[in-house]
Amino acid sequence: MQGRGDAEAVLTDAAALCGELVGAGSVHAWLAEHRRRLFPDDAFADLFPSGRGRPSVPADVIAAVMVLQALEGLSDREAAEALRLRIDWKVACGLALTDEGIHPTTLTYWRNRLRRSDRPRRIFDAVAEVIAATGVLKGRGRRALDSTVVDDAVATQDTVTQLVSAVRRVRRLVPPAAQVQLSTHDYDQPGKPVCAWDDAAARDALVTGLVTDALAILASVDGALLDRAQADAVGLLALVAGQDVQPGDTDGTWRIARATAADRVISTVDPDTRHVHKTVRSRRDGFKAHVAVEPETGLITDCALTSGNTYDGAAGVELLERETAPVQVLGDSAYGSAATRKHLAAAGHTVTIKPIALRRTVPGGFTIDDFTIDTAAQTVTCPAGHTAAIEPAGRAQFRRRCDGCPLRLRCTTNKSGRSISIHPDFDVLHAARRAATDPDWQRSYTRWRPMVERTIAWIVAKGHRRVRYRGIHRNQIWLDHRVAAVNLRQLIRAGLTQAQHGWGIA
Repeated sequence: MQGRGDAEAVLTDAAALCGELVGAGSVHAWLAEHRRRLFPDDAFADLFPSGRGRPSVPADVIAAVMVLQALEGLSDREAAEALRLRIDWKVACGLALTDEGIHPTTLTYWRNRLRRSDRPRRIFDAVAEVIAATGVLKGRGRRALDSTVVDDAVATQDTVTQLVSAVRRVRRLVPPAAQVQLSTHDYDQPGKPVCAWDDAAARDALVTGLVTDALAILASVDGALLDRAQADAVGLLALVAGQDVQPGDTDGTWRIARATAADRVISTVDPDTRHVHKTVRSRRDGFKAHVAVEPETGLITDCALTSGNTYDGAAGVELLERETAPVQVLGDSAYGSAATRKHLAAAGHTVTIKPIALRRTVPGGFTIDDFTIDTAAQTVTCPAGHTAAIEPAGRAQFRRRCDGCPLRLRCTTNKSGRSISIHPDFDVLHAARRAATDPDWQRSYTRWRPMVERTIAWIVAKGHRRVRYRGIHRNQIWLDHRVAAVNLRQLIRAGLTQAQHGWGIA
């Protein structure tokens, strides 16, 4: 049943006895005074619909603990220990000095209830409502978009480890699969199979055996009635058995594929994590944390956590759905696709996004913008004045027009002459590149866009570069709480106050 906060102070109340030890202007001191208004009991009542049973921890206490946990980057056990031993935590949560606090599993229990509810982001939303009530964002019509890689909480698994792990899981969860006789490996034993890993033939033989076992398992459960957990395990086995292997030289044999699948699952422990290529040189495993930031205040207006291979543009568009009025959107070239620009423009936003850099076929030579492209007439004119028609497939080929051209060395090394592929939304992208050359555009971009990097640095500080949980939904709650804590700290630093008419900035 729902626990209720008690406004009556006890004799050993930490705030009454030691409140002056907690720094004024800190998140702890602010929560001590305002947590009940920020996190009222009624805002969490739907998590405990039954009026029977043992009362839960009061909502204002557990929500304050979650905020402090996210602020300081603590595990559940560390947060429970801080609540039991630290004066500033007891003051913030309104506990007595002698209160033993909570068990670490209480935090897991509450997070699970939040995640399964129809409003899993309510702690983030509570702080967002405070931001709206203060009016601090009124008249500030800019939003900077960016993302950062957050490392996953599991180890990346190779193909063999994933196959063995997936087979074990299905055999454990689906009784018919456990009856299948398998000869390649004893799946009841921990660890990887024994193999001469430096022998290519031995590796291929092992992979062939593991894939054959996996196919036998899948055949044994084909058509069986499965619950959700069983179906997920079988689906993961089918995915793992097909994503990293390819047929061998003879029928019935398999080997590890030379190429990497585009959406490759890299761990059966956390199927949501992915390889992340943030840049050509930066390759990691995990998720992406996406944020929309008001650059003058550093406040985060929305956030989202996705798989590491999610396109930034699509996530950025969704981050702006809460905006009630058009804003100026600032972003780097990761948000520079035509689709993203068209979505933002259709919503009425002003797009100040760095264009995607053009590639030159010859170092120091011409780019596509050195050609005159008329999409209405479906023609392309090269710097030398030759004109070619745009073919139905979207390509213009100059062929023999390049023969003897004095500009050829700056244009192409292809013996057949220059060929240009025209993007279906060329006009949108070309207009963006042209706009980015305007001095006013550049001044606005260089002034306001870099501020988002500072806010991201706040998010990933204190060990928050690595997530603590498995799966997108669990880690979304982690990100929501982290952003709520960072926003609340920023508001307090700006002078967050409570008056009769509501929240305000002093």
